[in-house]
Amino acid sequence: MKQKGALTLQILLFGAIAVILLSGFLIWADMIVKSILRYSERALAFTIAEAGVEYYRWHLAHNATDYTDGTGQPGPYTHDYFNKDNDKIGEFILDITPPISGSTIVTIKSTGKVVSDSSIEKIVEVKMGIPSLAKYAVAANADIRFGEGTEVFGVLHSNGGIRFDGLAHNLVTSAKSQYNDPDHSGGDEFGVHTHVNPIDPEPPAAVPNRIDVFEVGREFPVSAVDFAGFTADLAQLKTDAQTNGLYFGATNEQGYHIVLKTNDTFDIYRVTAQTPRPNPGCNNSGGEQYWDTWSVQGQTFIANYAFPQNNIIFAEDNVWIDGQINTARLMIAAARFPETSGNNKHIIINNDLLYTNYDGQDVIALFSQGNISAGLVSDNDLRVDAALIAKNERVGRNYYRQGVSYCGTEALRNSITLYGMLATNKRYGFSWSCGGVYCSGYQYRYIIFDANLLYGPPPGFPLTSNAYEIISWEEIK
Repeated sequence: MKQKGALTLQILLFGAIAVILLSGFLIWADMIVKSILRYSERALAFTIAEAGVEYYRWHLAHNATDYTDGTGQPGPYTHDYFNKDNDKIGEFILDITPPISGSTIVTIKSTGKVVSDSSIEKIVEVKMGIPSLAKYAVAANADIRFGEGTEVFGVLHSNGGIRFDGLAHNLVTSAKSQYNDPDHSGGDEFGVHTHVNPIDPEPPAAVPNRIDVFEVGREFPVSAVDFAGFTADLAQLKTDAQTNGLYFGATNEQGYHIVLKTNDTFDIYRVTAQTPRPNPGCNNSGGEQYWDTWSVQGQTFIANYAFPQNNIIFAEDNVWIDGQINTARLMIAAARFPETSGNNKHIIINNDLLYTNYDGQDVIALFSQGNISAGLVSDNDLRVDAALIAKNERVGRNYYRQGVSYCGTEALRNSITLYGMLATNKRYGFSWSCGGVYCSGYQYRYIIFDANLLYGPPPGFPLTSNAYEIISWEEIK
């Protein structure tokens, strides 16, 4: 009887242990199953959130300016999400932040939820934008040369050929595979080439790897930039300025002088006289079209204006501009319609044009039908914070012959810094070389690309596509 009691006690003991172990295993297994199910539901919520982003990307592809999900009402906007059997398994909720004035950047926040567990949600935020012409630091529609002393930060492109003898920190591209460089005798040269020692060979030789000049490299031929389309952009700017902006007609004088201020206003003057030539020998010895001193001697104050509602200022006359902005986004254009040869209107910058903020809050675009120039009496060290577009002519400076009997000491300046981008129909140039020595213009040229312009240009700025591109993607939750 004692042995039977001992056996029963052992059976009870081992049975209890087995029950405890089995219960623990069942609890552990239940936790694993629940964890797998919860992980699966979180993954599904994430998929639904991404589906919301893709849906609105599709929506913008069909209606690029609709930020209300087709409702015309403020969000958020909720959409059911179904499986292949047409069973509702979740929903995505969209919060759409439209672009600020002039920008193309739209923010899409998509929250994904599942029907099986309302406590589970995933949030994805995506910024999308349409790229502008400011994908380039320089875009040209002609053969172009960048001399020694030029340093460029940003992509360079020309529909013509490029001779580059400075330092390019980004890609340099041309629409031509080879061309006859007007500054070089002999045979055709590569679409992008350098004369920095050792001079590039001529085609059909292999293109050498010149990281001392082209740090990121060079490509040619590539697709051309459409300068012809800028006519429509200028005409639309005039209409927009007359509607919700500021429009100034012809002065019957020299043009207008605009001085930007950091309090979101600007002073405007009527320019009555340009600085006279210092000597008879200071003349158009280079035979340039539109040659003049392009510096203000006389002006009459007109008024002080607040920056317009749509941030567009349009003048059907020449415009001199300088000053500084603070958290402003402006498009300033100069053109005369109808367009006729020899009657282009120009923009001139003789003194600093500055931003206060360099994080995208401040943006200026200068859109000229003719030249964008620095005049004879321009700052010795000039800084221009702006995107510059010369539709029919060039961005640069006239040739002012240096010397006491000619254009004086102001013919040769020290440095110019362009922060933004420039697009020029004809050959760009702020410097002139005489016998291998700089004799006119700016000896040092720094072109710094403002990446904020790519997706966030000012209103009316030319775009290079109609399609939105993803700029950033972030999982918020």
